[in-house]
Amino acid sequence: MHLRLNLQNWRPSFVIIDKAKDHDSSLAQQLCAALKAGEIVLFDKASMDFGHLFELNNRGMFWVTRAKDNMQVRCVKKCLEKSRGPILRDDWVVLTAVKSKGKYPHFFRRIIAQVEVNGKLIEMTFITNNLEWSAGSICDLYKARWAIESFFKQIKQVLQICDFFGHSKNAIQWQVWMALLAYVLLRYLSFLSQWRHSFVRIFTVLRSVLWSRYQLYTLLKSYGTAGGSYRMLCAPRQAYLPGFG
Repeated sequence: MHLRLNLQNWRPSFVIIDKAKDHDSSLAQQLCAALKAGEIVLFDKASMDFGHLFELNNRGMFWVTRAKDNMQVRCVKKCLEKSRGPILRDDWVVLTAVKSKGKYPHFFRRIIAQVEVNGKLIEMTFITNNLEWSAGSICDLYKARWAIESFFKQIKQVLQICDFFGHSKNAIQWQVWMALLAYVLLRYLSFLSQWRHSFVRIFTVLRSVLWSRYQLYTLLKSYGTAGGSYRMLCAPRQAYLPGFG
């Protein structure tokens, strides 16, 4: 699943479901085709292609990503003489590798910073075409990209896209599309009811009353308040089975 996620409302904007052998960078242009000038694109280094980055730059968009380990650059300007806190370097650089230099002929910005991961400080290198934002803002923007990982975690665990009912191409695609539709509907219900709890909880609440005749909007509005009109059963009712006393 190749996905463009709007981080302001957690809404999937564009999705490509295809074979896993396709590399992320090969579909990045399709994911970003409808973006407009002034928007910010955040993506992992697996989706990085300098030809695509140069296209985004020419279209007036800002991009932030991590640098690959084998990226070869030359510093043309130092914006930071001494390290400041977690920011170790802030430079304007140009590509020196022959294959990459032709794809992105202009200079861009490289920021080296220490980022805390699982309680440990790890040195990471970020690159962007924005030359005005502070280095800390660039790091915070890339940190917001982790919301994409949270989205996939919800899709896999909450909506249970880990076991498939069928293993043909159509069966898998139908199940993934149904999960995405369910996700969008749940987000829409949470917006209408001004839901203040987690996504996992709204999914659990709706699943528990799926076969009951409740008004979902009223149920979600009253959930967690003293004014709810639904009584709590202390024990489950005895099931009625025809033919059994």
